[in-house]
Amino acid sequence: MPHPIQIPRSILFGNPTRSAPRISPDGRRLAYLAPSEGGVLNVWEGAAEGQDFRQVTNDTYRGIRSYFWAEDSRHLLYLQDSHGDENFHVFAVDMQTGTERDLTPYPGVKAQNIMLDKDRPDEILVGLNRRDESVFDMHRVHVASGETTLDTENPGDVVGWLTDQRFAIRGAVTMDPEDGSTALRVRDDVQSSWRQIQHWPFGEEGGPEDFSVDGKSLLVSTSLGGDTTRLVRIDAATGAELEEIVQHPKCDVGGVMLHPDTRAVQMVGFNYLRQEWRFFDPRVEADFSFLRTIETGDVYCVSRDSADKTWIVAFTHDAGPVVWYHFDRGTRQARKLFVNQPELLDYTLAPMEPITIQARDGLTLPAYLTRPLDAGAGPHPMVLYVHGGPWARDTWGYDPSSQWLANRGYVVLKVNFRGSTGFGKAFINAGNREWGVGTMQHDLTDAVHWAVSQGIADPKRVAIMGGSYGGYATLAGLTFTPELYACGIDIVGPSNIRTLLQSIPPYWKPMRKIFDLRVGAADQDEEWNRRISPCFHAAHVRAPLIIAQGANDPRVKIAESDQMVEAMRAQGNDVSYVVYPDEGHGFARPDNRLDFYGRVEEFLRAHLGGRTQPWVAIDGATAELR
Repeated sequence: MPHPIQIPRSILFGNPTRSAPRISPDGRRLAYLAPSEGGVLNVWEGAAEGQDFRQVTNDTYRGIRSYFWAEDSRHLLYLQDSHGDENFHVFAVDMQTGTERDLTPYPGVKAQNIMLDKDRPDEILVGLNRRDESVFDMHRVHVASGETTLDTENPGDVVGWLTDQRFAIRGAVTMDPEDGSTALRVRDDVQSSWRQIQHWPFGEEGGPEDFSVDGKSLLVSTSLGGDTTRLVRIDAATGAELEEIVQHPKCDVGGVMLHPDTRAVQMVGFNYLRQEWRFFDPRVEADFSFLRTIETGDVYCVSRDSADKTWIVAFTHDAGPVVWYHFDRGTRQARKLFVNQPELLDYTLAPMEPITIQARDGLTLPAYLTRPLDAGAGPHPMVLYVHGGPWARDTWGYDPSSQWLANRGYVVLKVNFRGSTGFGKAFINAGNREWGVGTMQHDLTDAVHWAVSQGIADPKRVAIMGGSYGGYATLAGLTFTPELYACGIDIVGPSNIRTLLQSIPPYWKPMRKIFDLRVGAADQDEEWNRRISPCFHAAHVRAPLIIAQGANDPRVKIAESDQMVEAMRAQGNDVSYVVYPDEGHGFARPDNRLDFYGRVEEFLRAHLGGRTQPWVAIDGATAELR
């Protein structure tokens, strides 16, 4: 079987040609992300009909990754941090004058919890940890002038907020630092006292979606009374459940679309192995039925105007780029806008197979398998690619890492190990205190054994790779099951859980108890810390390792990688260490991504024997070999 045509890394890991389209609230304008002349992602804007697009932001280094329209349809808002420190500021660009303003111009302060309202188009609400770096107070900001006033002060335990239909903050999600429980507080108006109406003990999942128009009830997702979360309506005065709207037997509520005026539920998303929708609005259901006739893949409404007449729709595929359409609901006209990487259309990509794997104790693990197009009969070299979080999950769809590895001749296996989110409370709680030497890591081991037993993976040519928690799992795999892996790739992974917990950002303080309960209080129990921290077990490593780290990472600080490298080298083990001084928790700049994945490709070729596009020095990459 001939080898597939090699897909250049610049296509897989470089900037998209265009991506993330958003329709303005008045439906007249369209914006998207695209590279500037200098190759840096910026926001472009033009008429919704697709004419006269122009670059309206001027980031010259890091690239803009998150933006949205202000409700006045005149301003575009975007977020940017400094070299990966995650202290994001909110910037506003006036489309008429070109004026740009930093709406949160406070050094060392992070902006989050940004809220907008169609009936208050001139202002936004934004959370800032300006008064106390560990908590976020809500501020009301005038978009055009930047004038800022304190709206609601955080009492110290609030991790999320909710507004009513008057754009007043009337809901607060709290986290108890003593027991890790979550609660929902509400107030009748901004002058009234707060009262608690819902409580989720640790191990339960849930949270509010929205107030009703009259403010007398709320939509809430909750696992109380079941395993997977249900969407229910509760009384805003008492918290009593008024009705159950929908529940899926295998997975949690994964997205709720509401009517912009009536706030009625239009559809609810669920994702076990693939995305599915449950419809409550016949017109929306008819729209989605029509949309499925024009394109394959999983379909999402990613942006819509205030009148709900115009949608921007995304179709995700496993073996092709994301496709976006402009959809006029009144005329049923769907106009194709663009794909994120049109160059991919010149190549045949590998399908991603949704599968399930049985762990040794019988737990079913949702997973995804991507095989090389020229795989033929196995076994083949395989990369076990572990997701971060760990309270996150893998999903079906186009994934550049999977396509890259499959194109180079590797089977790619992604596993939603216990502790992953979205599959019910029993599944996530099965991962409590199971890091490293427990069942979370056993699930990954069992997945490798499954692939070997099926004749898919060559047991002598398996790599483990991942970022953040996936980086930790990589280190744990090499130290606790050294016989299993031929090599490992760790991206910003913690190696010493005690020092990880001691160095978490101050604004994670309200969530600290969750780490104690789900991971173990490793900074208070040295025996436990030494048991689960890979840096203390470097002597067991048999396989070569490459570690990559962003120097400004606020979550997994560089000391985590430094410690592992020092421990490995003290044992004479084979470790390569590359640091990017202008990055944080992952690599935002394309030059750095291309540099690193080129290094990984040659590393894998040396230890697993796949194909490679030769690594060359990347102009603009800041890699430091240490």
